[in-house]
Amino acid sequence: MYHFYDFKIMKIIIAGAGEVGFHLAKLLSYESQEITLIDPNKESLSHAETHLDIRVIHGDATSIAILKEARINNCELFIAVTSSETTNITVCVLAKQLGAKQTIARISNTEFIHNKDEIGFTQFGIDELISPEALAAAEIELALRQTTFNDTYEFENGALVMAGLTLSKTASFVGKSVKEAADIFPEIHFVPIAIQRAGTQYAIIPRGDTKFKRGDNVVFITSEGGDEELCRLTGRTNREVKNVMILGGTQIGYKTARDLSNKGFNVKLFEKDKERAFEIADALPNVLVIHSDGRNVDILDEESISDMDAFIGVRTNFETNIMACLIAKSKGVKKTIALVENMDYFELSQSIGIDTLVNKKLLAANSIFRYIRRGDVVAMTKLSNLNAELLEFEVKKSSIVCNKYIKDIDFPRSAIVGGVIRNGVGMIALGSFKIEEGDRVVVCCLLQSIKGVEKLFL
Repeated sequence: MYHFYDFKIMKIIIAGAGEVGFHLAKLLSYESQEITLIDPNKESLSHAETHLDIRVIHGDATSIAILKEARINNCELFIAVTSSETTNITVCVLAKQLGAKQTIARISNTEFIHNKDEIGFTQFGIDELISPEALAAAEIELALRQTTFNDTYEFENGALVMAGLTLSKTASFVGKSVKEAADIFPEIHFVPIAIQRAGTQYAIIPRGDTKFKRGDNVVFITSEGGDEELCRLTGRTNREVKNVMILGGTQIGYKTARDLSNKGFNVKLFEKDKERAFEIADALPNVLVIHSDGRNVDILDEESISDMDAFIGVRTNFETNIMACLIAKSKGVKKTIALVENMDYFELSQSIGIDTLVNKKLLAANSIFRYIRRGDVVAMTKLSNLNAELLEFEVKKSSIVCNKYIKDIDFPRSAIVGGVIRNGVGMIALGSFKIEEGDRVVVCCLLQSIKGVEKLFL
């Protein structure tokens, strides 16, 4: 567990101005954090300096002189997200020795994450390891398990699950208020925490008198069994996925194919580079690897695309992923997932017919953002394309919320408790629920209320 320092502005240094580093710098600068970005590529830095209110330093982050120029001794958080795993590990070790309080390294070898306690990375000076590719592969796997929903996130290995879906006319609570729906369906294991009205880009936090409307994109928190109840009440079925087709032998494609095949899925993977295709085929004997571009409709038909339960596009060309998913949809594939770069696509995903979009920059940012939130934040995720965050706080004895009923806590109007995890068990927590020390509380809040919510858990 990491504790936060009680100040408004954090001094953050980011090594690496690539897609993940730039995106992080952009998001953090929006929050008025004091950001320094280091990169040896002048062009990348020029773009960042022109578009963001940050300080940039041209140079190699493994240089002690460069780190000192960045004022590493006053750094609260050092983030290494260059394309080189070795560089990231090295600079984090140097940064910690030179005075950085916390360090995060981006890595590609997920063995490091699985064995981080055994290896003891914290002894070297690395507080956290993240792999955007592994996060994306995990996101894809969760989307395949929850096929009904267009946006999902797990807290504590599924003790509570965030599930987003668009309400159709078959949903039995369309036209009813949140309170009316709760009265009709007592003992439910889900609660709505955010609603995006059709045609808008902003979230509203539902209250008792908020009415559900057809076309609403509603985000729910569910405890065990809640996903099945949601399917039943919205007239949907959570289809089992068995046969999966993947376009692209990228790191994400490889990790996804490996993880799915290890769990009994039938996986076909298209890779246009011959050498890479043979490399994956040797490493993953249970995956059928096809040396082909994968955009050729005739070849897709030959490989029985219409028999697939899911199609996943994870090529480095994001437009290709979208087009391939649309082809798969036209062939009757029920679940399509596309890796994308442009955040604007999240707005369009439902209208263009793609079920789930995955953005590794956003996933990496979510993983890192909890380090700048105050209070004991265990996990967090930003709601796709919405002005809201989901934060999981661990309740301390000193927290304002400790030993209080939810109805007696002065929560901001633009925030809501979604659920509580106690001793590993997820529970939907309503007004009469009493929060105790050690509970993990999941809160959904609009951006303007984050500071007010954080104070409740200090």
